[in-house]
Amino acid sequence: MPSERFAAALNEQVGREFAAAHQYLSIGTHYEDQTFPRLAHFFYEQAEEEREHAMKMVRYMLDTNCPVELGTIAAPTNHFESHIEPIKLALEQERKVTVHISELFEIARETKDYQSEQFIEWFLQEQVEEESTMQDLLAVAERTREIPMLLEEYVAREHGD
Repeated sequence: MPSERFAAALNEQVGREFAAAHQYLSIGTHYEDQTFPRLAHFFYEQAEEEREHAMKMVRYMLDTNCPVELGTIAAPTNHFESHIEPIKLALEQERKVTVHISELFEIARETKDYQSEQFIEWFLQEQVEEESTMQDLLAVAERTREIPMLLEEYVAREHGD
């Protein structure tokens, strides 16, 4: 069983993952309301991915007999002034998640919890991809400031089904 310190930190991270899913859902609805269906779809998928991350953590806690303690989730940001603002928020969110996942890894290592360290390694690798994706999306959004539909075309081309 993981240490109490690791279990407490992982429970906090589960909350952050669900909060991230909630924020991405809000961003998706913002883009859908603004008639950017590709961006909306992209962020709806991101929301589902964050939920899957949270559930992966919950499953790990249950499998290792850790108590699962779900807390409250704050309301997401719902209003944005431009097509760029939600992506900036998403990148900031991913950077914060990377810091928290790294802290979980450190706790596992400090407590010599090798199973949890191995479990968290997957999330560290995932964060490289998540940050890179949002950084690229922000770069394109900045370049398409005057013609946001070009961002829609980029998402369709690079992240289309």
